[in-house]
Order: sequence, then structure tokens, then C-alpha cells
Amino acid sequence: MRDIVKPVEDARKTKTVSLTVQERRERHRETLRSDLIEAARKLVQEEGYDGLTIRKLAKRVGYAPMSVYSYFADKQDILLALAEDRFAILARRIEENTSDDPIEALRAVMTEYAAFGLGNPNEYRIVFMTEKTRPPEGMTFEELDASNPAMLALLGRVEACIAAGRLKGDPFAIATILWSIAHGTISLLITFPFHEFGDPDAYVKRMCDLALGALEGQDVQPLSDNPGGLCRLTRK
Repeated sequence: MRDIVKPVEDARKTKTVSLTVQERRERHRETLRSDLIEAARKLVQEEGYDGLTIRKLAKRVGYAPMSVYSYFADKQDILLALAEDRFAILARRIEENTSDDPIEALRAVMTEYAAFGLGNPNEYRIVFMTEKTRPPEGMTFEELDASNPAMLALLGRVEACIAAGRLKGDPFAIATILWSIAHGTISLLITFPFHEFGDPDAYVKRMCDLALGALEGQDVQPLSDNPGGLCRLTRK
């Protein structure tokens, strides 16, 4: 009887060890992938888009260039991973910056968005101003924004303002208008830093004041007959 039981016990131990090893490998792989994304971020920050190459990235983390391909198919794949990482960080910063006043909470989204862009101009260009990270042709808002926590955070703050009676109209339209204003402001500030905009923080505040002031009291209609799936995402 003991001879029968013993192999079963050993098999269970082996299975447990194998699962633990697999978990460790997966955790190690995730850590290395994060290291590559962080190294890519620093390269972009220091040298811009053209400074990011597979060879430079591999050298930065002490890998052979071919090892990078175990994690990313090509440079564009790295850029997309970097964009996703930046969106997640931006969303966390937005969640940490809130207010009991729904309008001020909404303003915080725009100021955090601006602070991210102005503080990380090369990264902002990669995420928002390059063909390499442009959504595929035909992708709907529902597909795009399902993986964009920052935009969902903006929409959530807009809906809170509507619920409090501070804004009125279609939440997707309001969120898109505010996003357009914020993106346009940041793009101008980082593309034309020599222009006489004055203090960047003061300029951003002025744009926020004008945008929110213009929307208060307006009944904002949908942007089109099919405004997209972003609003539906927050109601599932």
C-alpha cells in the first residue's frame, strides 16, 4: 500500500513545484518586459522617436538584440506597449487628483493631461502625434477607448458633472470637445515652444476656464447620429 501511495505523493509534489516554477518564469518575463518598456521610455525621452532602436534598447538593458524579439515583434510593437503604459499611468494620476466639486474634478483631468504632455513632450508625441501609434483604419471608438483608461476617466468626470446638473447634454460629445481642446493646447505648446504663449501653466488654466465656462449652460448635442460606443462602455 505504501508503494502505491508514495508515487502519488511524489507526483503531487512535482506538480506543485512545476506550477511554482512556471509562475516564477511568468513573473520574471513580466519584469523583463516592464524593464524593456521603461528603457524604451528613457530612450524616447532622451533622443526622441528616432533614438529608439532595437539595438539601442537591447544595449540599454544588457540583452542581445534578438532577445528583445521574444517580447516585441518590432519597434512599432514597442511603441504601442509604451503608449498603453503611459495611458495607464495618466489614468492613475487622474484618479488620484479629484475634488468634491465635479467641475473641479473635471478640470483636474485636463490639467493632469496637460502636465503629462508638457512634462514628457517626446513621449506625448509618440503616443498622440505619430503614425506609428495611430489606431488602425476602421477601428471604432468603442474598440479604441475600451483600452484607453484615461479617456474613460475623462468621460466618468463628465458624467458626474451631468448628474450634478453642472453640465448638460451628450457626455461623449462633451468629453470629446474637452479632449480636443486639451490636445490642441498641448500640441501647440510642445511644437511651438518659442511662440509667445506666456507661462504654460497659466495658458493651460486659461484654456480650461474658457472651455468649461463655454460648456456650462449649454445643451451639448451628439457629434453625429452614431456617437460611438464610449458612453456605453461605462454603463455595462
